[in-house]
Amino acid sequence: MGSSHDGLTGAPRAGEEEAEASPRGFFGRLLSAFNSSDSSEGDEEGAATAPAKGATLLGLNNLRRLRVDDVAIPKVEIAAVPLDIGKDDLVEAFRKHGFSRLPVYKGTLDHPQGLVLLKDLALQHGFGAAGRFSLRKLLRPVLFAPPSMPAATLLQKMQRDRVHMALVIDEYGGVDGLVTIEDLIETVIGEIEDEHDEAEGPLWAEETPGVFVAQSIVPLDEFETAIGLTLRNGEDDEDIDTLGGLVFLRTGRVPVRGEIIQHESGVEFEVMDADPRRIKRLRVRMPGRHKAGAVFDGPEADG
Repeated sequence: MGSSHDGLTGAPRAGEEEAEASPRGFFGRLLSAFNSSDSSEGDEEGAATAPAKGATLLGLNNLRRLRVDDVAIPKVEIAAVPLDIGKDDLVEAFRKHGFSRLPVYKGTLDHPQGLVLLKDLALQHGFGAAGRFSLRKLLRPVLFAPPSMPAATLLQKMQRDRVHMALVIDEYGGVDGLVTIEDLIETVIGEIEDEHDEAEGPLWAEETPGVFVAQSIVPLDEFETAIGLTLRNGEDDEDIDTLGGLVFLRTGRVPVRGEIIQHESGVEFEVMDADPRRIKRLRVRMPGRHKAGAVFDGPEADG
C-alpha cells in the first residue's frame, strides 16, 4: 500500500470519484458484503463454490477485527498545510507530496480546520481562472475518530458522510494520526495500486558482489537457495514465508528506514523502505560485506 492521504499516491481514483457521485456504489456494495458476512460464516458449501467471495469475507474479518489506530499513519508522517498558506505554496505542497487532498490546520496540526482537495483548487483557481485566493472557502469537512473505534465503523461513517479522510484524535483532543478510506479498503482487498505507483521489478537483484536488494515479500526459501545460506533457525522460524517476515520476527516490530539488523548467520539486513505497518524493501549483505562505519543499533542519520 502504499501510506498516502489518498492511499499513498496522487490523483483521486476512479472508484473514489464514483463513490462521491453515488454513495451506494462500490463502497455500498462492500459494506453490504460486510453486513451480510455474519450470515455467510459457516456456509462451507457456498465458500467452496465461490472462493473469490470467501477471500473477500476473510478480508472483511480483518476490517471487523482492526481498530482505527491499527490502520492510521502516525502524526509525524501527516502532510498538512496551514490555513494562511498562499496559492503558489499550496500548489507546491500538492506537487511535493503527491496527494489529492491535504488536511488544513490553524497554528498547529492539533487545531485542524478541514480538508483541501486538489480538484477544488484546480477548478476554482486553475485553468487561467481569476479571482482572489481564499483557502477557507475551499475547505471541506474532515471526520474525527478515536483510536479505539473499530475500522469497520469508521468505514461505514465515511461512506455515509461521503468523506474520504479522518483524523485520529487522542484523549486530550490532539491529532494522533490519519486514516483514508483507501487504507480501510486495503485491509479487505489488499494494496491498491494506480498509475502513480512505480512498477515493481524483480523481487531481488545483486547490487554488488555479496550485496542484494530485495523486496520484503521475497519467498524465503527461494532467497535462501539463491544466496546459498539458511536463514531460518529453529522452530520459531518454521512458519516464516518471506524475507520481511524473518526480519520482523528478529526485531519484534517494524524497523524504521535505515535501521540495520544483524542475523545470527552473519548476514546483515538494512531497511531501505518501510512504513509504520510493514517492511517494504531490504538490502541484504552477506557475511564479510558489512558497510564501513555503520551503526547497528538504530537508524542511520539522514544526509
